[in-house]
Amino acid sequence: MVKPTPEQVEWANCEIGILIHYDMQVFHPAGYQFGDVPSPMLFNPTQLDTDQWIETAKAAGAEYVVLVAKHGSGFSLWPSKAHDYSILNSPYLNGQGDIVSDFIGSCEKYGMRPGIYYHTGYNAYCQVDNPGKVLSGDPEEQKRYNSTVIQQVTELWTNYGELFEIWFDGGILSLEQGGPDIIALLWRYQPKAVVFQGPKGTPSLARWVGNEQGKAPYPCWSTVRNFTGDNECPTPGAGSAKGTVWAPAESDMPNRNHQWIWVEDTDHLLYSVDDLLECYYLSVGRNTNLLIGMVIDNRGLVPEADVKQFTEFGRRIRRQFGKKIKDVCGQGETFTIDIGYPTQIDHVVVMENIAEGERVREYVIEAMVGREWIEICQGFSIGHKRIERFDAIKTSQVRLRCVSSIAEPIIQSLSVLKSN
Repeated sequence: MVKPTPEQVEWANCEIGILIHYDMQVFHPAGYQFGDVPSPMLFNPTQLDTDQWIETAKAAGAEYVVLVAKHGSGFSLWPSKAHDYSILNSPYLNGQGDIVSDFIGSCEKYGMRPGIYYHTGYNAYCQVDNPGKVLSGDPEEQKRYNSTVIQQVTELWTNYGELFEIWFDGGILSLEQGGPDIIALLWRYQPKAVVFQGPKGTPSLARWVGNEQGKAPYPCWSTVRNFTGDNECPTPGAGSAKGTVWAPAESDMPNRNHQWIWVEDTDHLLYSVDDLLECYYLSVGRNTNLLIGMVIDNRGLVPEADVKQFTEFGRRIRRQFGKKIKDVCGQGETFTIDIGYPTQIDHVVVMENIAEGERVREYVIEAMVGREWIEICQGFSIGHKRIERFDAIKTSQVRLRCVSSIAEPIIQSLSVLKSN
């Protein structure tokens, strides 16, 4: 039976993460072209405060935060020695700033698990397009770019301590296609990190859910079938109940409609808290983590409207799921909650002990209404968490029956609640 690493179990228990983009477009809205990127002299936030970023993430209920240290322009938020296009050559703090270091320090201060995103496949400054090939096609230039990638990820993985998650957007160009060899570096420097879209051989994998809408398909399994190439990242989507590799899905989305990077006067694009709550149901409630994008403005702050949105979202999650009427746990095929007296409920939340694998393949949930068991929902994948919601009913007992499983089910929690 396929089982997760301890790091993958901890990652699943976190449920909500934040993804922070901060690139040159914030200061140069016209964007960039290959070989014609905005001057680093434009990068100069005057009130940058990573504590404020992490405080906002914490208010949203996040347990980990991933910082985009280098996105498509190629501009690096740390003083990289690989090339000149970095914070080192900006007026921000007279070239003495290091946003990655400040971010890590704020995560430590607030007890947040830190992650780093580094896009290997796209770099306008180096004139490299997806999936990581230099535009010229020159083999020597490709080697130089691969060396740049190796140097920069080494800087990020050795200078800032242990990382909780490493993000590869779109995976990594394979060795067979001329890409950089970084698997050995993962094992050497960050063996405990969960790696999003990592290559085969990565210690702890996570996969893309297949969209940027914060929504997972159902059923959604934590396992996928074997890779077909040495450096191929896991296939996005629903996974496979018969998968042989543990690579749970992460459902990412921006907190503003189609907007990962801040643009002035676009507060109207903020998703409503109801929208974010629905995405929570369709991601965390379907056995994936929810990773929400957070924009940083040209001051270096999370905008006030976004702070309000994230804070209210965190409140709603706590209010909606913070008070269980009753719960049970254990091993076996059938689990019954005896509430004791007829009570209004409209949610059932089921969690497997995924440290022992995903065992349940099909289940039915029933409620005692009057003197009769009535089916209220049924499904397939449970995994870390399955949230079932339905029209409110009054019942004194709720029963979970695992009608198909590959081994004795181990239920970490079966709980009932009534939404506020």
